[in-house]
Amino acid sequence: MVRILILGLSCLAAAGAQSDISRDGSFWVRSMSGASAVAPATRLRVVASGGVRVCGAAQDQLTYTWKVRVKGRGETEARNKLNAAVIRVTRASDLVSLVARPGAGIGALDVRVPKTVKEAAIYTSDGNLEACDFDGSVRAQTGGGVVKADRIRGDLRADTGGGDVELGSIEGQVRVVTGGGRITAVSLGGEANLATGGGDIGVQQAGATLHVSTGGGGIRIGRAGGPVIANTGGGPIEISQALGTVTTRNVGGPVQVGAARGVSCENAAGGVKLQNVSGSLRVSTAFGSILAQLLAGQPITDSFLTTANGDITVVIPSNLAVTIQARNQSADSMRRIVSEFPGVSVRMDGGQVVAEGVINGGGPVLRIAGTGGTIFIKRQQ
Repeated sequence: MVRILILGLSCLAAAGAQSDISRDGSFWVRSMSGASAVAPATRLRVVASGGVRVCGAAQDQLTYTWKVRVKGRGETEARNKLNAAVIRVTRASDLVSLVARPGAGIGALDVRVPKTVKEAAIYTSDGNLEACDFDGSVRAQTGGGVVKADRIRGDLRADTGGGDVELGSIEGQVRVVTGGGRITAVSLGGEANLATGGGDIGVQQAGATLHVSTGGGGIRIGRAGGPVIANTGGGPIEISQALGTVTTRNVGGPVQVGAARGVSCENAAGGVKLQNVSGSLRVSTAFGSILAQLLAGQPITDSFLTTANGDITVVIPSNLAVTIQARNQSADSMRRIVSEFPGVSVRMDGGQVVAEGVINGGGPVLRIAGTGGTIFIKRQQ
């Protein structure tokens, strides 16, 4: 059985409730509120136009406040427009739906539902959207406004045609897409995919694999509990710490990694700075210098560092076992490779400088290749 509650603003006018309309600058405004039982519903669907805020609460029913604004040359014209706005609440099986149509007006909808709702789908055609305090999953979509979500224990899917996305604490998996806005997140518990057509991306903390992509903005990650895959069409990439492999692709900007268990980096133009890294290192840049500081007590696997235009500096802990194979093309002297380890010998080989040798008995091979700059093989103090 389907139960329907339809509240048209025209019904209030017919009942003589004239005091609900007021002036606000050049607008005429009417507010209305309502409530509907939702038990035993486990799913929620909200469809509206304009700004929407839907949050869970410690209650057993759906409650809402809806404000509609219109412009009119007088109260009569404004009232006629407001009377066309309709809000409808329906319940069928385990699904409760709320649909708010403001007609020629601009709507602002605030909804409260039981936080135990397992699935919440929230859609607005052209306004900001906010969702908070849900135990279950949330689907949020707007045609072009800002999306905010916080304190979501389940999964989150958020889409906007071009606005920013602001995330607080999300415990489940996350998928975010915006046509060109900025994406920020405080704490992401599950695997996350964040993509924007051109804005910056910033994540303070991620608990699992993190995928981030922007068409032309910067990427800044605090602490990641797993691998990080970061791509940008042009902008800096900064990752403070990752407990997995960091994979980056950057068309035009520097890359900096504070700590990681493996790095795969491809840069078209921009320097690369790696600190406290171990595992597999595969770093290349067409233009820019490379600094790699290896982590003491953690071995690397076979790795390479290469740049077509810039210096390469490798800082190696004194107790780390590694085999060095370095080559500097278009070099004018042996000073184009400088080694602080006596086991690594440097020699001229035609028009290039070559350095080979073992450190602490040898180990995985670290290949270093540069053109024109200087290669420094330093001992960590």
